[in-house]
Amino acid sequence: MKNTNKLKGIVCILLAAFGFSLMTFFVRISGDLPTMQKAFFRNLVALFVAITALLKTDARFEVGKGNRLSLFMRCAFGTAGLIANFYAIDRLGIADANMLNKLSPFFAIILSIFILKEIPNKFDIITTIIAFTGALFIIRPTGTFSSVFPALVGLFGGFGAGTAYVFVRKMTRNGVTTPVIVISFSAFSCLVTLPFLIKDYVPMAPKQLLFLLLAGVGASLGQFAITTAYKYAPAKEISVFDYTQVIFAALLGIIFLGEAPTVLSIIGYTIIIGVAVIRWKKNLTTD
Repeated sequence: MKNTNKLKGIVCILLAAFGFSLMTFFVRISGDLPTMQKAFFRNLVALFVAITALLKTDARFEVGKGNRLSLFMRCAFGTAGLIANFYAIDRLGIADANMLNKLSPFFAIILSIFILKEIPNKFDIITTIIAFTGALFIIRPTGTFSSVFPALVGLFGGFGAGTAYVFVRKMTRNGVTTPVIVISFSAFSCLVTLPFLIKDYVPMAPKQLLFLLLAGVGASLGQFAITTAYKYAPAKEISVFDYTQVIFAALLGIIFLGEAPTVLSIIGYTIIIGVAVIRWKKNLTTD
């Protein structure tokens, strides 16, 4: 039974990685639209899906007084990270943007020190330093500012996501359910991006609207698949498979966009994913 559940968890997390890579792809091919406009429609779909999921269960929308600040911080940092990620997607190769966003677990290790009072061991510190060294190959700080800036924004996207995940962990420990967190985040993001949408709205062709709605569908698929994955198996056993999102994104970029990652980017991917694999193997041998 344990091996069966683990296999189900791996399948779900691979499905989640594919869903998030599809989100990235559809955001990119939706064309020259404002970042805030793209973020609004992505979150609008996710909001609708999350509300539908909540209504189909007996669960109630409950946060609890002790979780309100944590929920706000999750929404604020998650929204900032999402906007930064979308900005990077439009200006970098989609594989690079995905990889920078996948630094979020390493940011979470650092931020857990201050938010959850969890002190990392030497292994955590060393692997985090190595992972950020890998990020330098993707950012390539020796380039011009105009080429480096989108990568730095993408790195901030990973920081925002990592911070958001720490607050999610804090809330789930206190009994806040996933649909409540997803609904709150999606609604908050829609409210934040709505004024920008109204002010700078760019008329969309039907296919652009379709692509943004499909981005929301991909994100929803990713969100619920990854939640299901961790119900079947603990993170330490399956989390490394989430990095296949970068592979899926790279393949979509190569096949449909003609984006071949640079040699330096591939070196960066190898370092970061390699560190993730090492952490995964170590976690399997410790309780």
